[in-house]
Amino acid sequence: MKYKALVATLLLTLSAGAFSATKLPHIVILATGGTIAGSAASSTQTTGYKAGALGVDTLINAVPALKQVANVTGEQVANIGSENMTSDVILKLSDRVNQLLAQDDVDGVVITHGTDTLDETPYFLNLTVKSNKPVVFTASMRPATAISADGPMNLLEAVTVAADPDAKGRGVMVVLNDRIGAARFVTKTNATTLDTFKAPEEGYLGVIVGGKPEFETRVEKIHTLRSVFDVRQVKTLPQVVIIYGYQDDPEYMYDAAIAHHAAGIIYAGTGAGSVSVRSAAGIEKAEKAGIVVVRASRTGSGVVPVDSQQPGLVSDSLNPAKARILLMTALTQTKNPELIQQYFHTY
Repeated sequence: MKYKALVATLLLTLSAGAFSATKLPHIVILATGGTIAGSAASSTQTTGYKAGALGVDTLINAVPALKQVANVTGEQVANIGSENMTSDVILKLSDRVNQLLAQDDVDGVVITHGTDTLDETPYFLNLTVKSNKPVVFTASMRPATAISADGPMNLLEAVTVAADPDAKGRGVMVVLNDRIGAARFVTKTNATTLDTFKAPEEGYLGVIVGGKPEFETRVEKIHTLRSVFDVRQVKTLPQVVIIYGYQDDPEYMYDAAIAHHAAGIIYAGTGAGSVSVRSAAGIEKAEKAGIVVVRASRTGSGVVPVDSQQPGLVSDSLNPAKARILLMTALTQTKNPELIQQYFHTY
C-alpha cells in the first residue's frame, strides 16, 4: 500500500509539474534584424559588421534559458539595419503586434530591433498598439559574434519583462543593459557604448536585478489602449521630414519639402526650438502650401514652449525623431493645428 501511495504521489507531482510548465506565459518574439542579429568576421570586431545576418530561430536557440521564463515562439518580420527601417515596415509591425495581442494564447510580444532608430519604432507602437499586454523592444550594441555580446542577455531580460504580470499597462518598453525604459522617453545617447539608451530627464521605468524586473514608476502620458490613434486600416503614413536648424541654415530646404509634397515638417531648432530668419521664411512658405510645421529642439532634452513670436506648433518634450513619429501618426487623422498641438502635449 505504501508503494502504491508513493507512486500516486509521484504521478501527482509530475502531473502538477507538467501543468505548471503549460502555465508559462506565451511570448512571441518578432525579429526585424539589427546588430543583435549581426555577424562580423572576428570576435573582436564591433564595427563594420553585417546587421541582420541571423534569423529569429538562431537568436532564440542561442539563449536556452528562455525556456525557463516563457513558452517562446518567433517570427521574422524584417531583417535589416534599423537605419533602413521604413514607415511601411513599422506599419506592418504594428499590425502584426495588434493581431498577436488580440489572441487569448499570447501574453506578450518582444521585438528585436537595431539601435540606430530604436527611439522611433517603439514610440510608434506606443501610439498604435491596442492592448495592455506587454510589448518590449530589445537590441544590442555588439554583434552576436563578438566577445561578450550583449544581445543574448538583453533578449532574456526582455522576455522576462514581457512575461512579468506587473509589466501590463505600462506602455511599450525598451529593455537593454539591465534597464527598463519607456518608449515615450528613452533614446540613444552614445554612438558605441553599451549603456547608450537613457531617458536623461525622466529616468527609467525600472531595472532588472538578478533576473527579476523591479518596476519603479509609470508613464503618465497617454499610450496604447487610451490612444486615439488606430492605423490598422492605414496603408501608407503621411510623409514628414526633419529640417535641422544651424547657423546659416538655408531657406531652400523648405522649397524641397514643398516640391516633394511633404505633409509635415519637424524643425529641429537650436535651443528651445529657436527659428532663424531664413528658416522662418521657409516655414511661412511651407505653411502656406498646407504643410504642418512643428518646432522641436536639436538638444534632445527639455520642453519647447509655446511662443507666439515663433512660427509653427511645438513638440513639447519630444525629440525631433519622436516628434516626426507623432506628427505622421496625427496626420492620419487630422490636419487641424489646434488638435495636433493638443496631441503633442498629451502623448
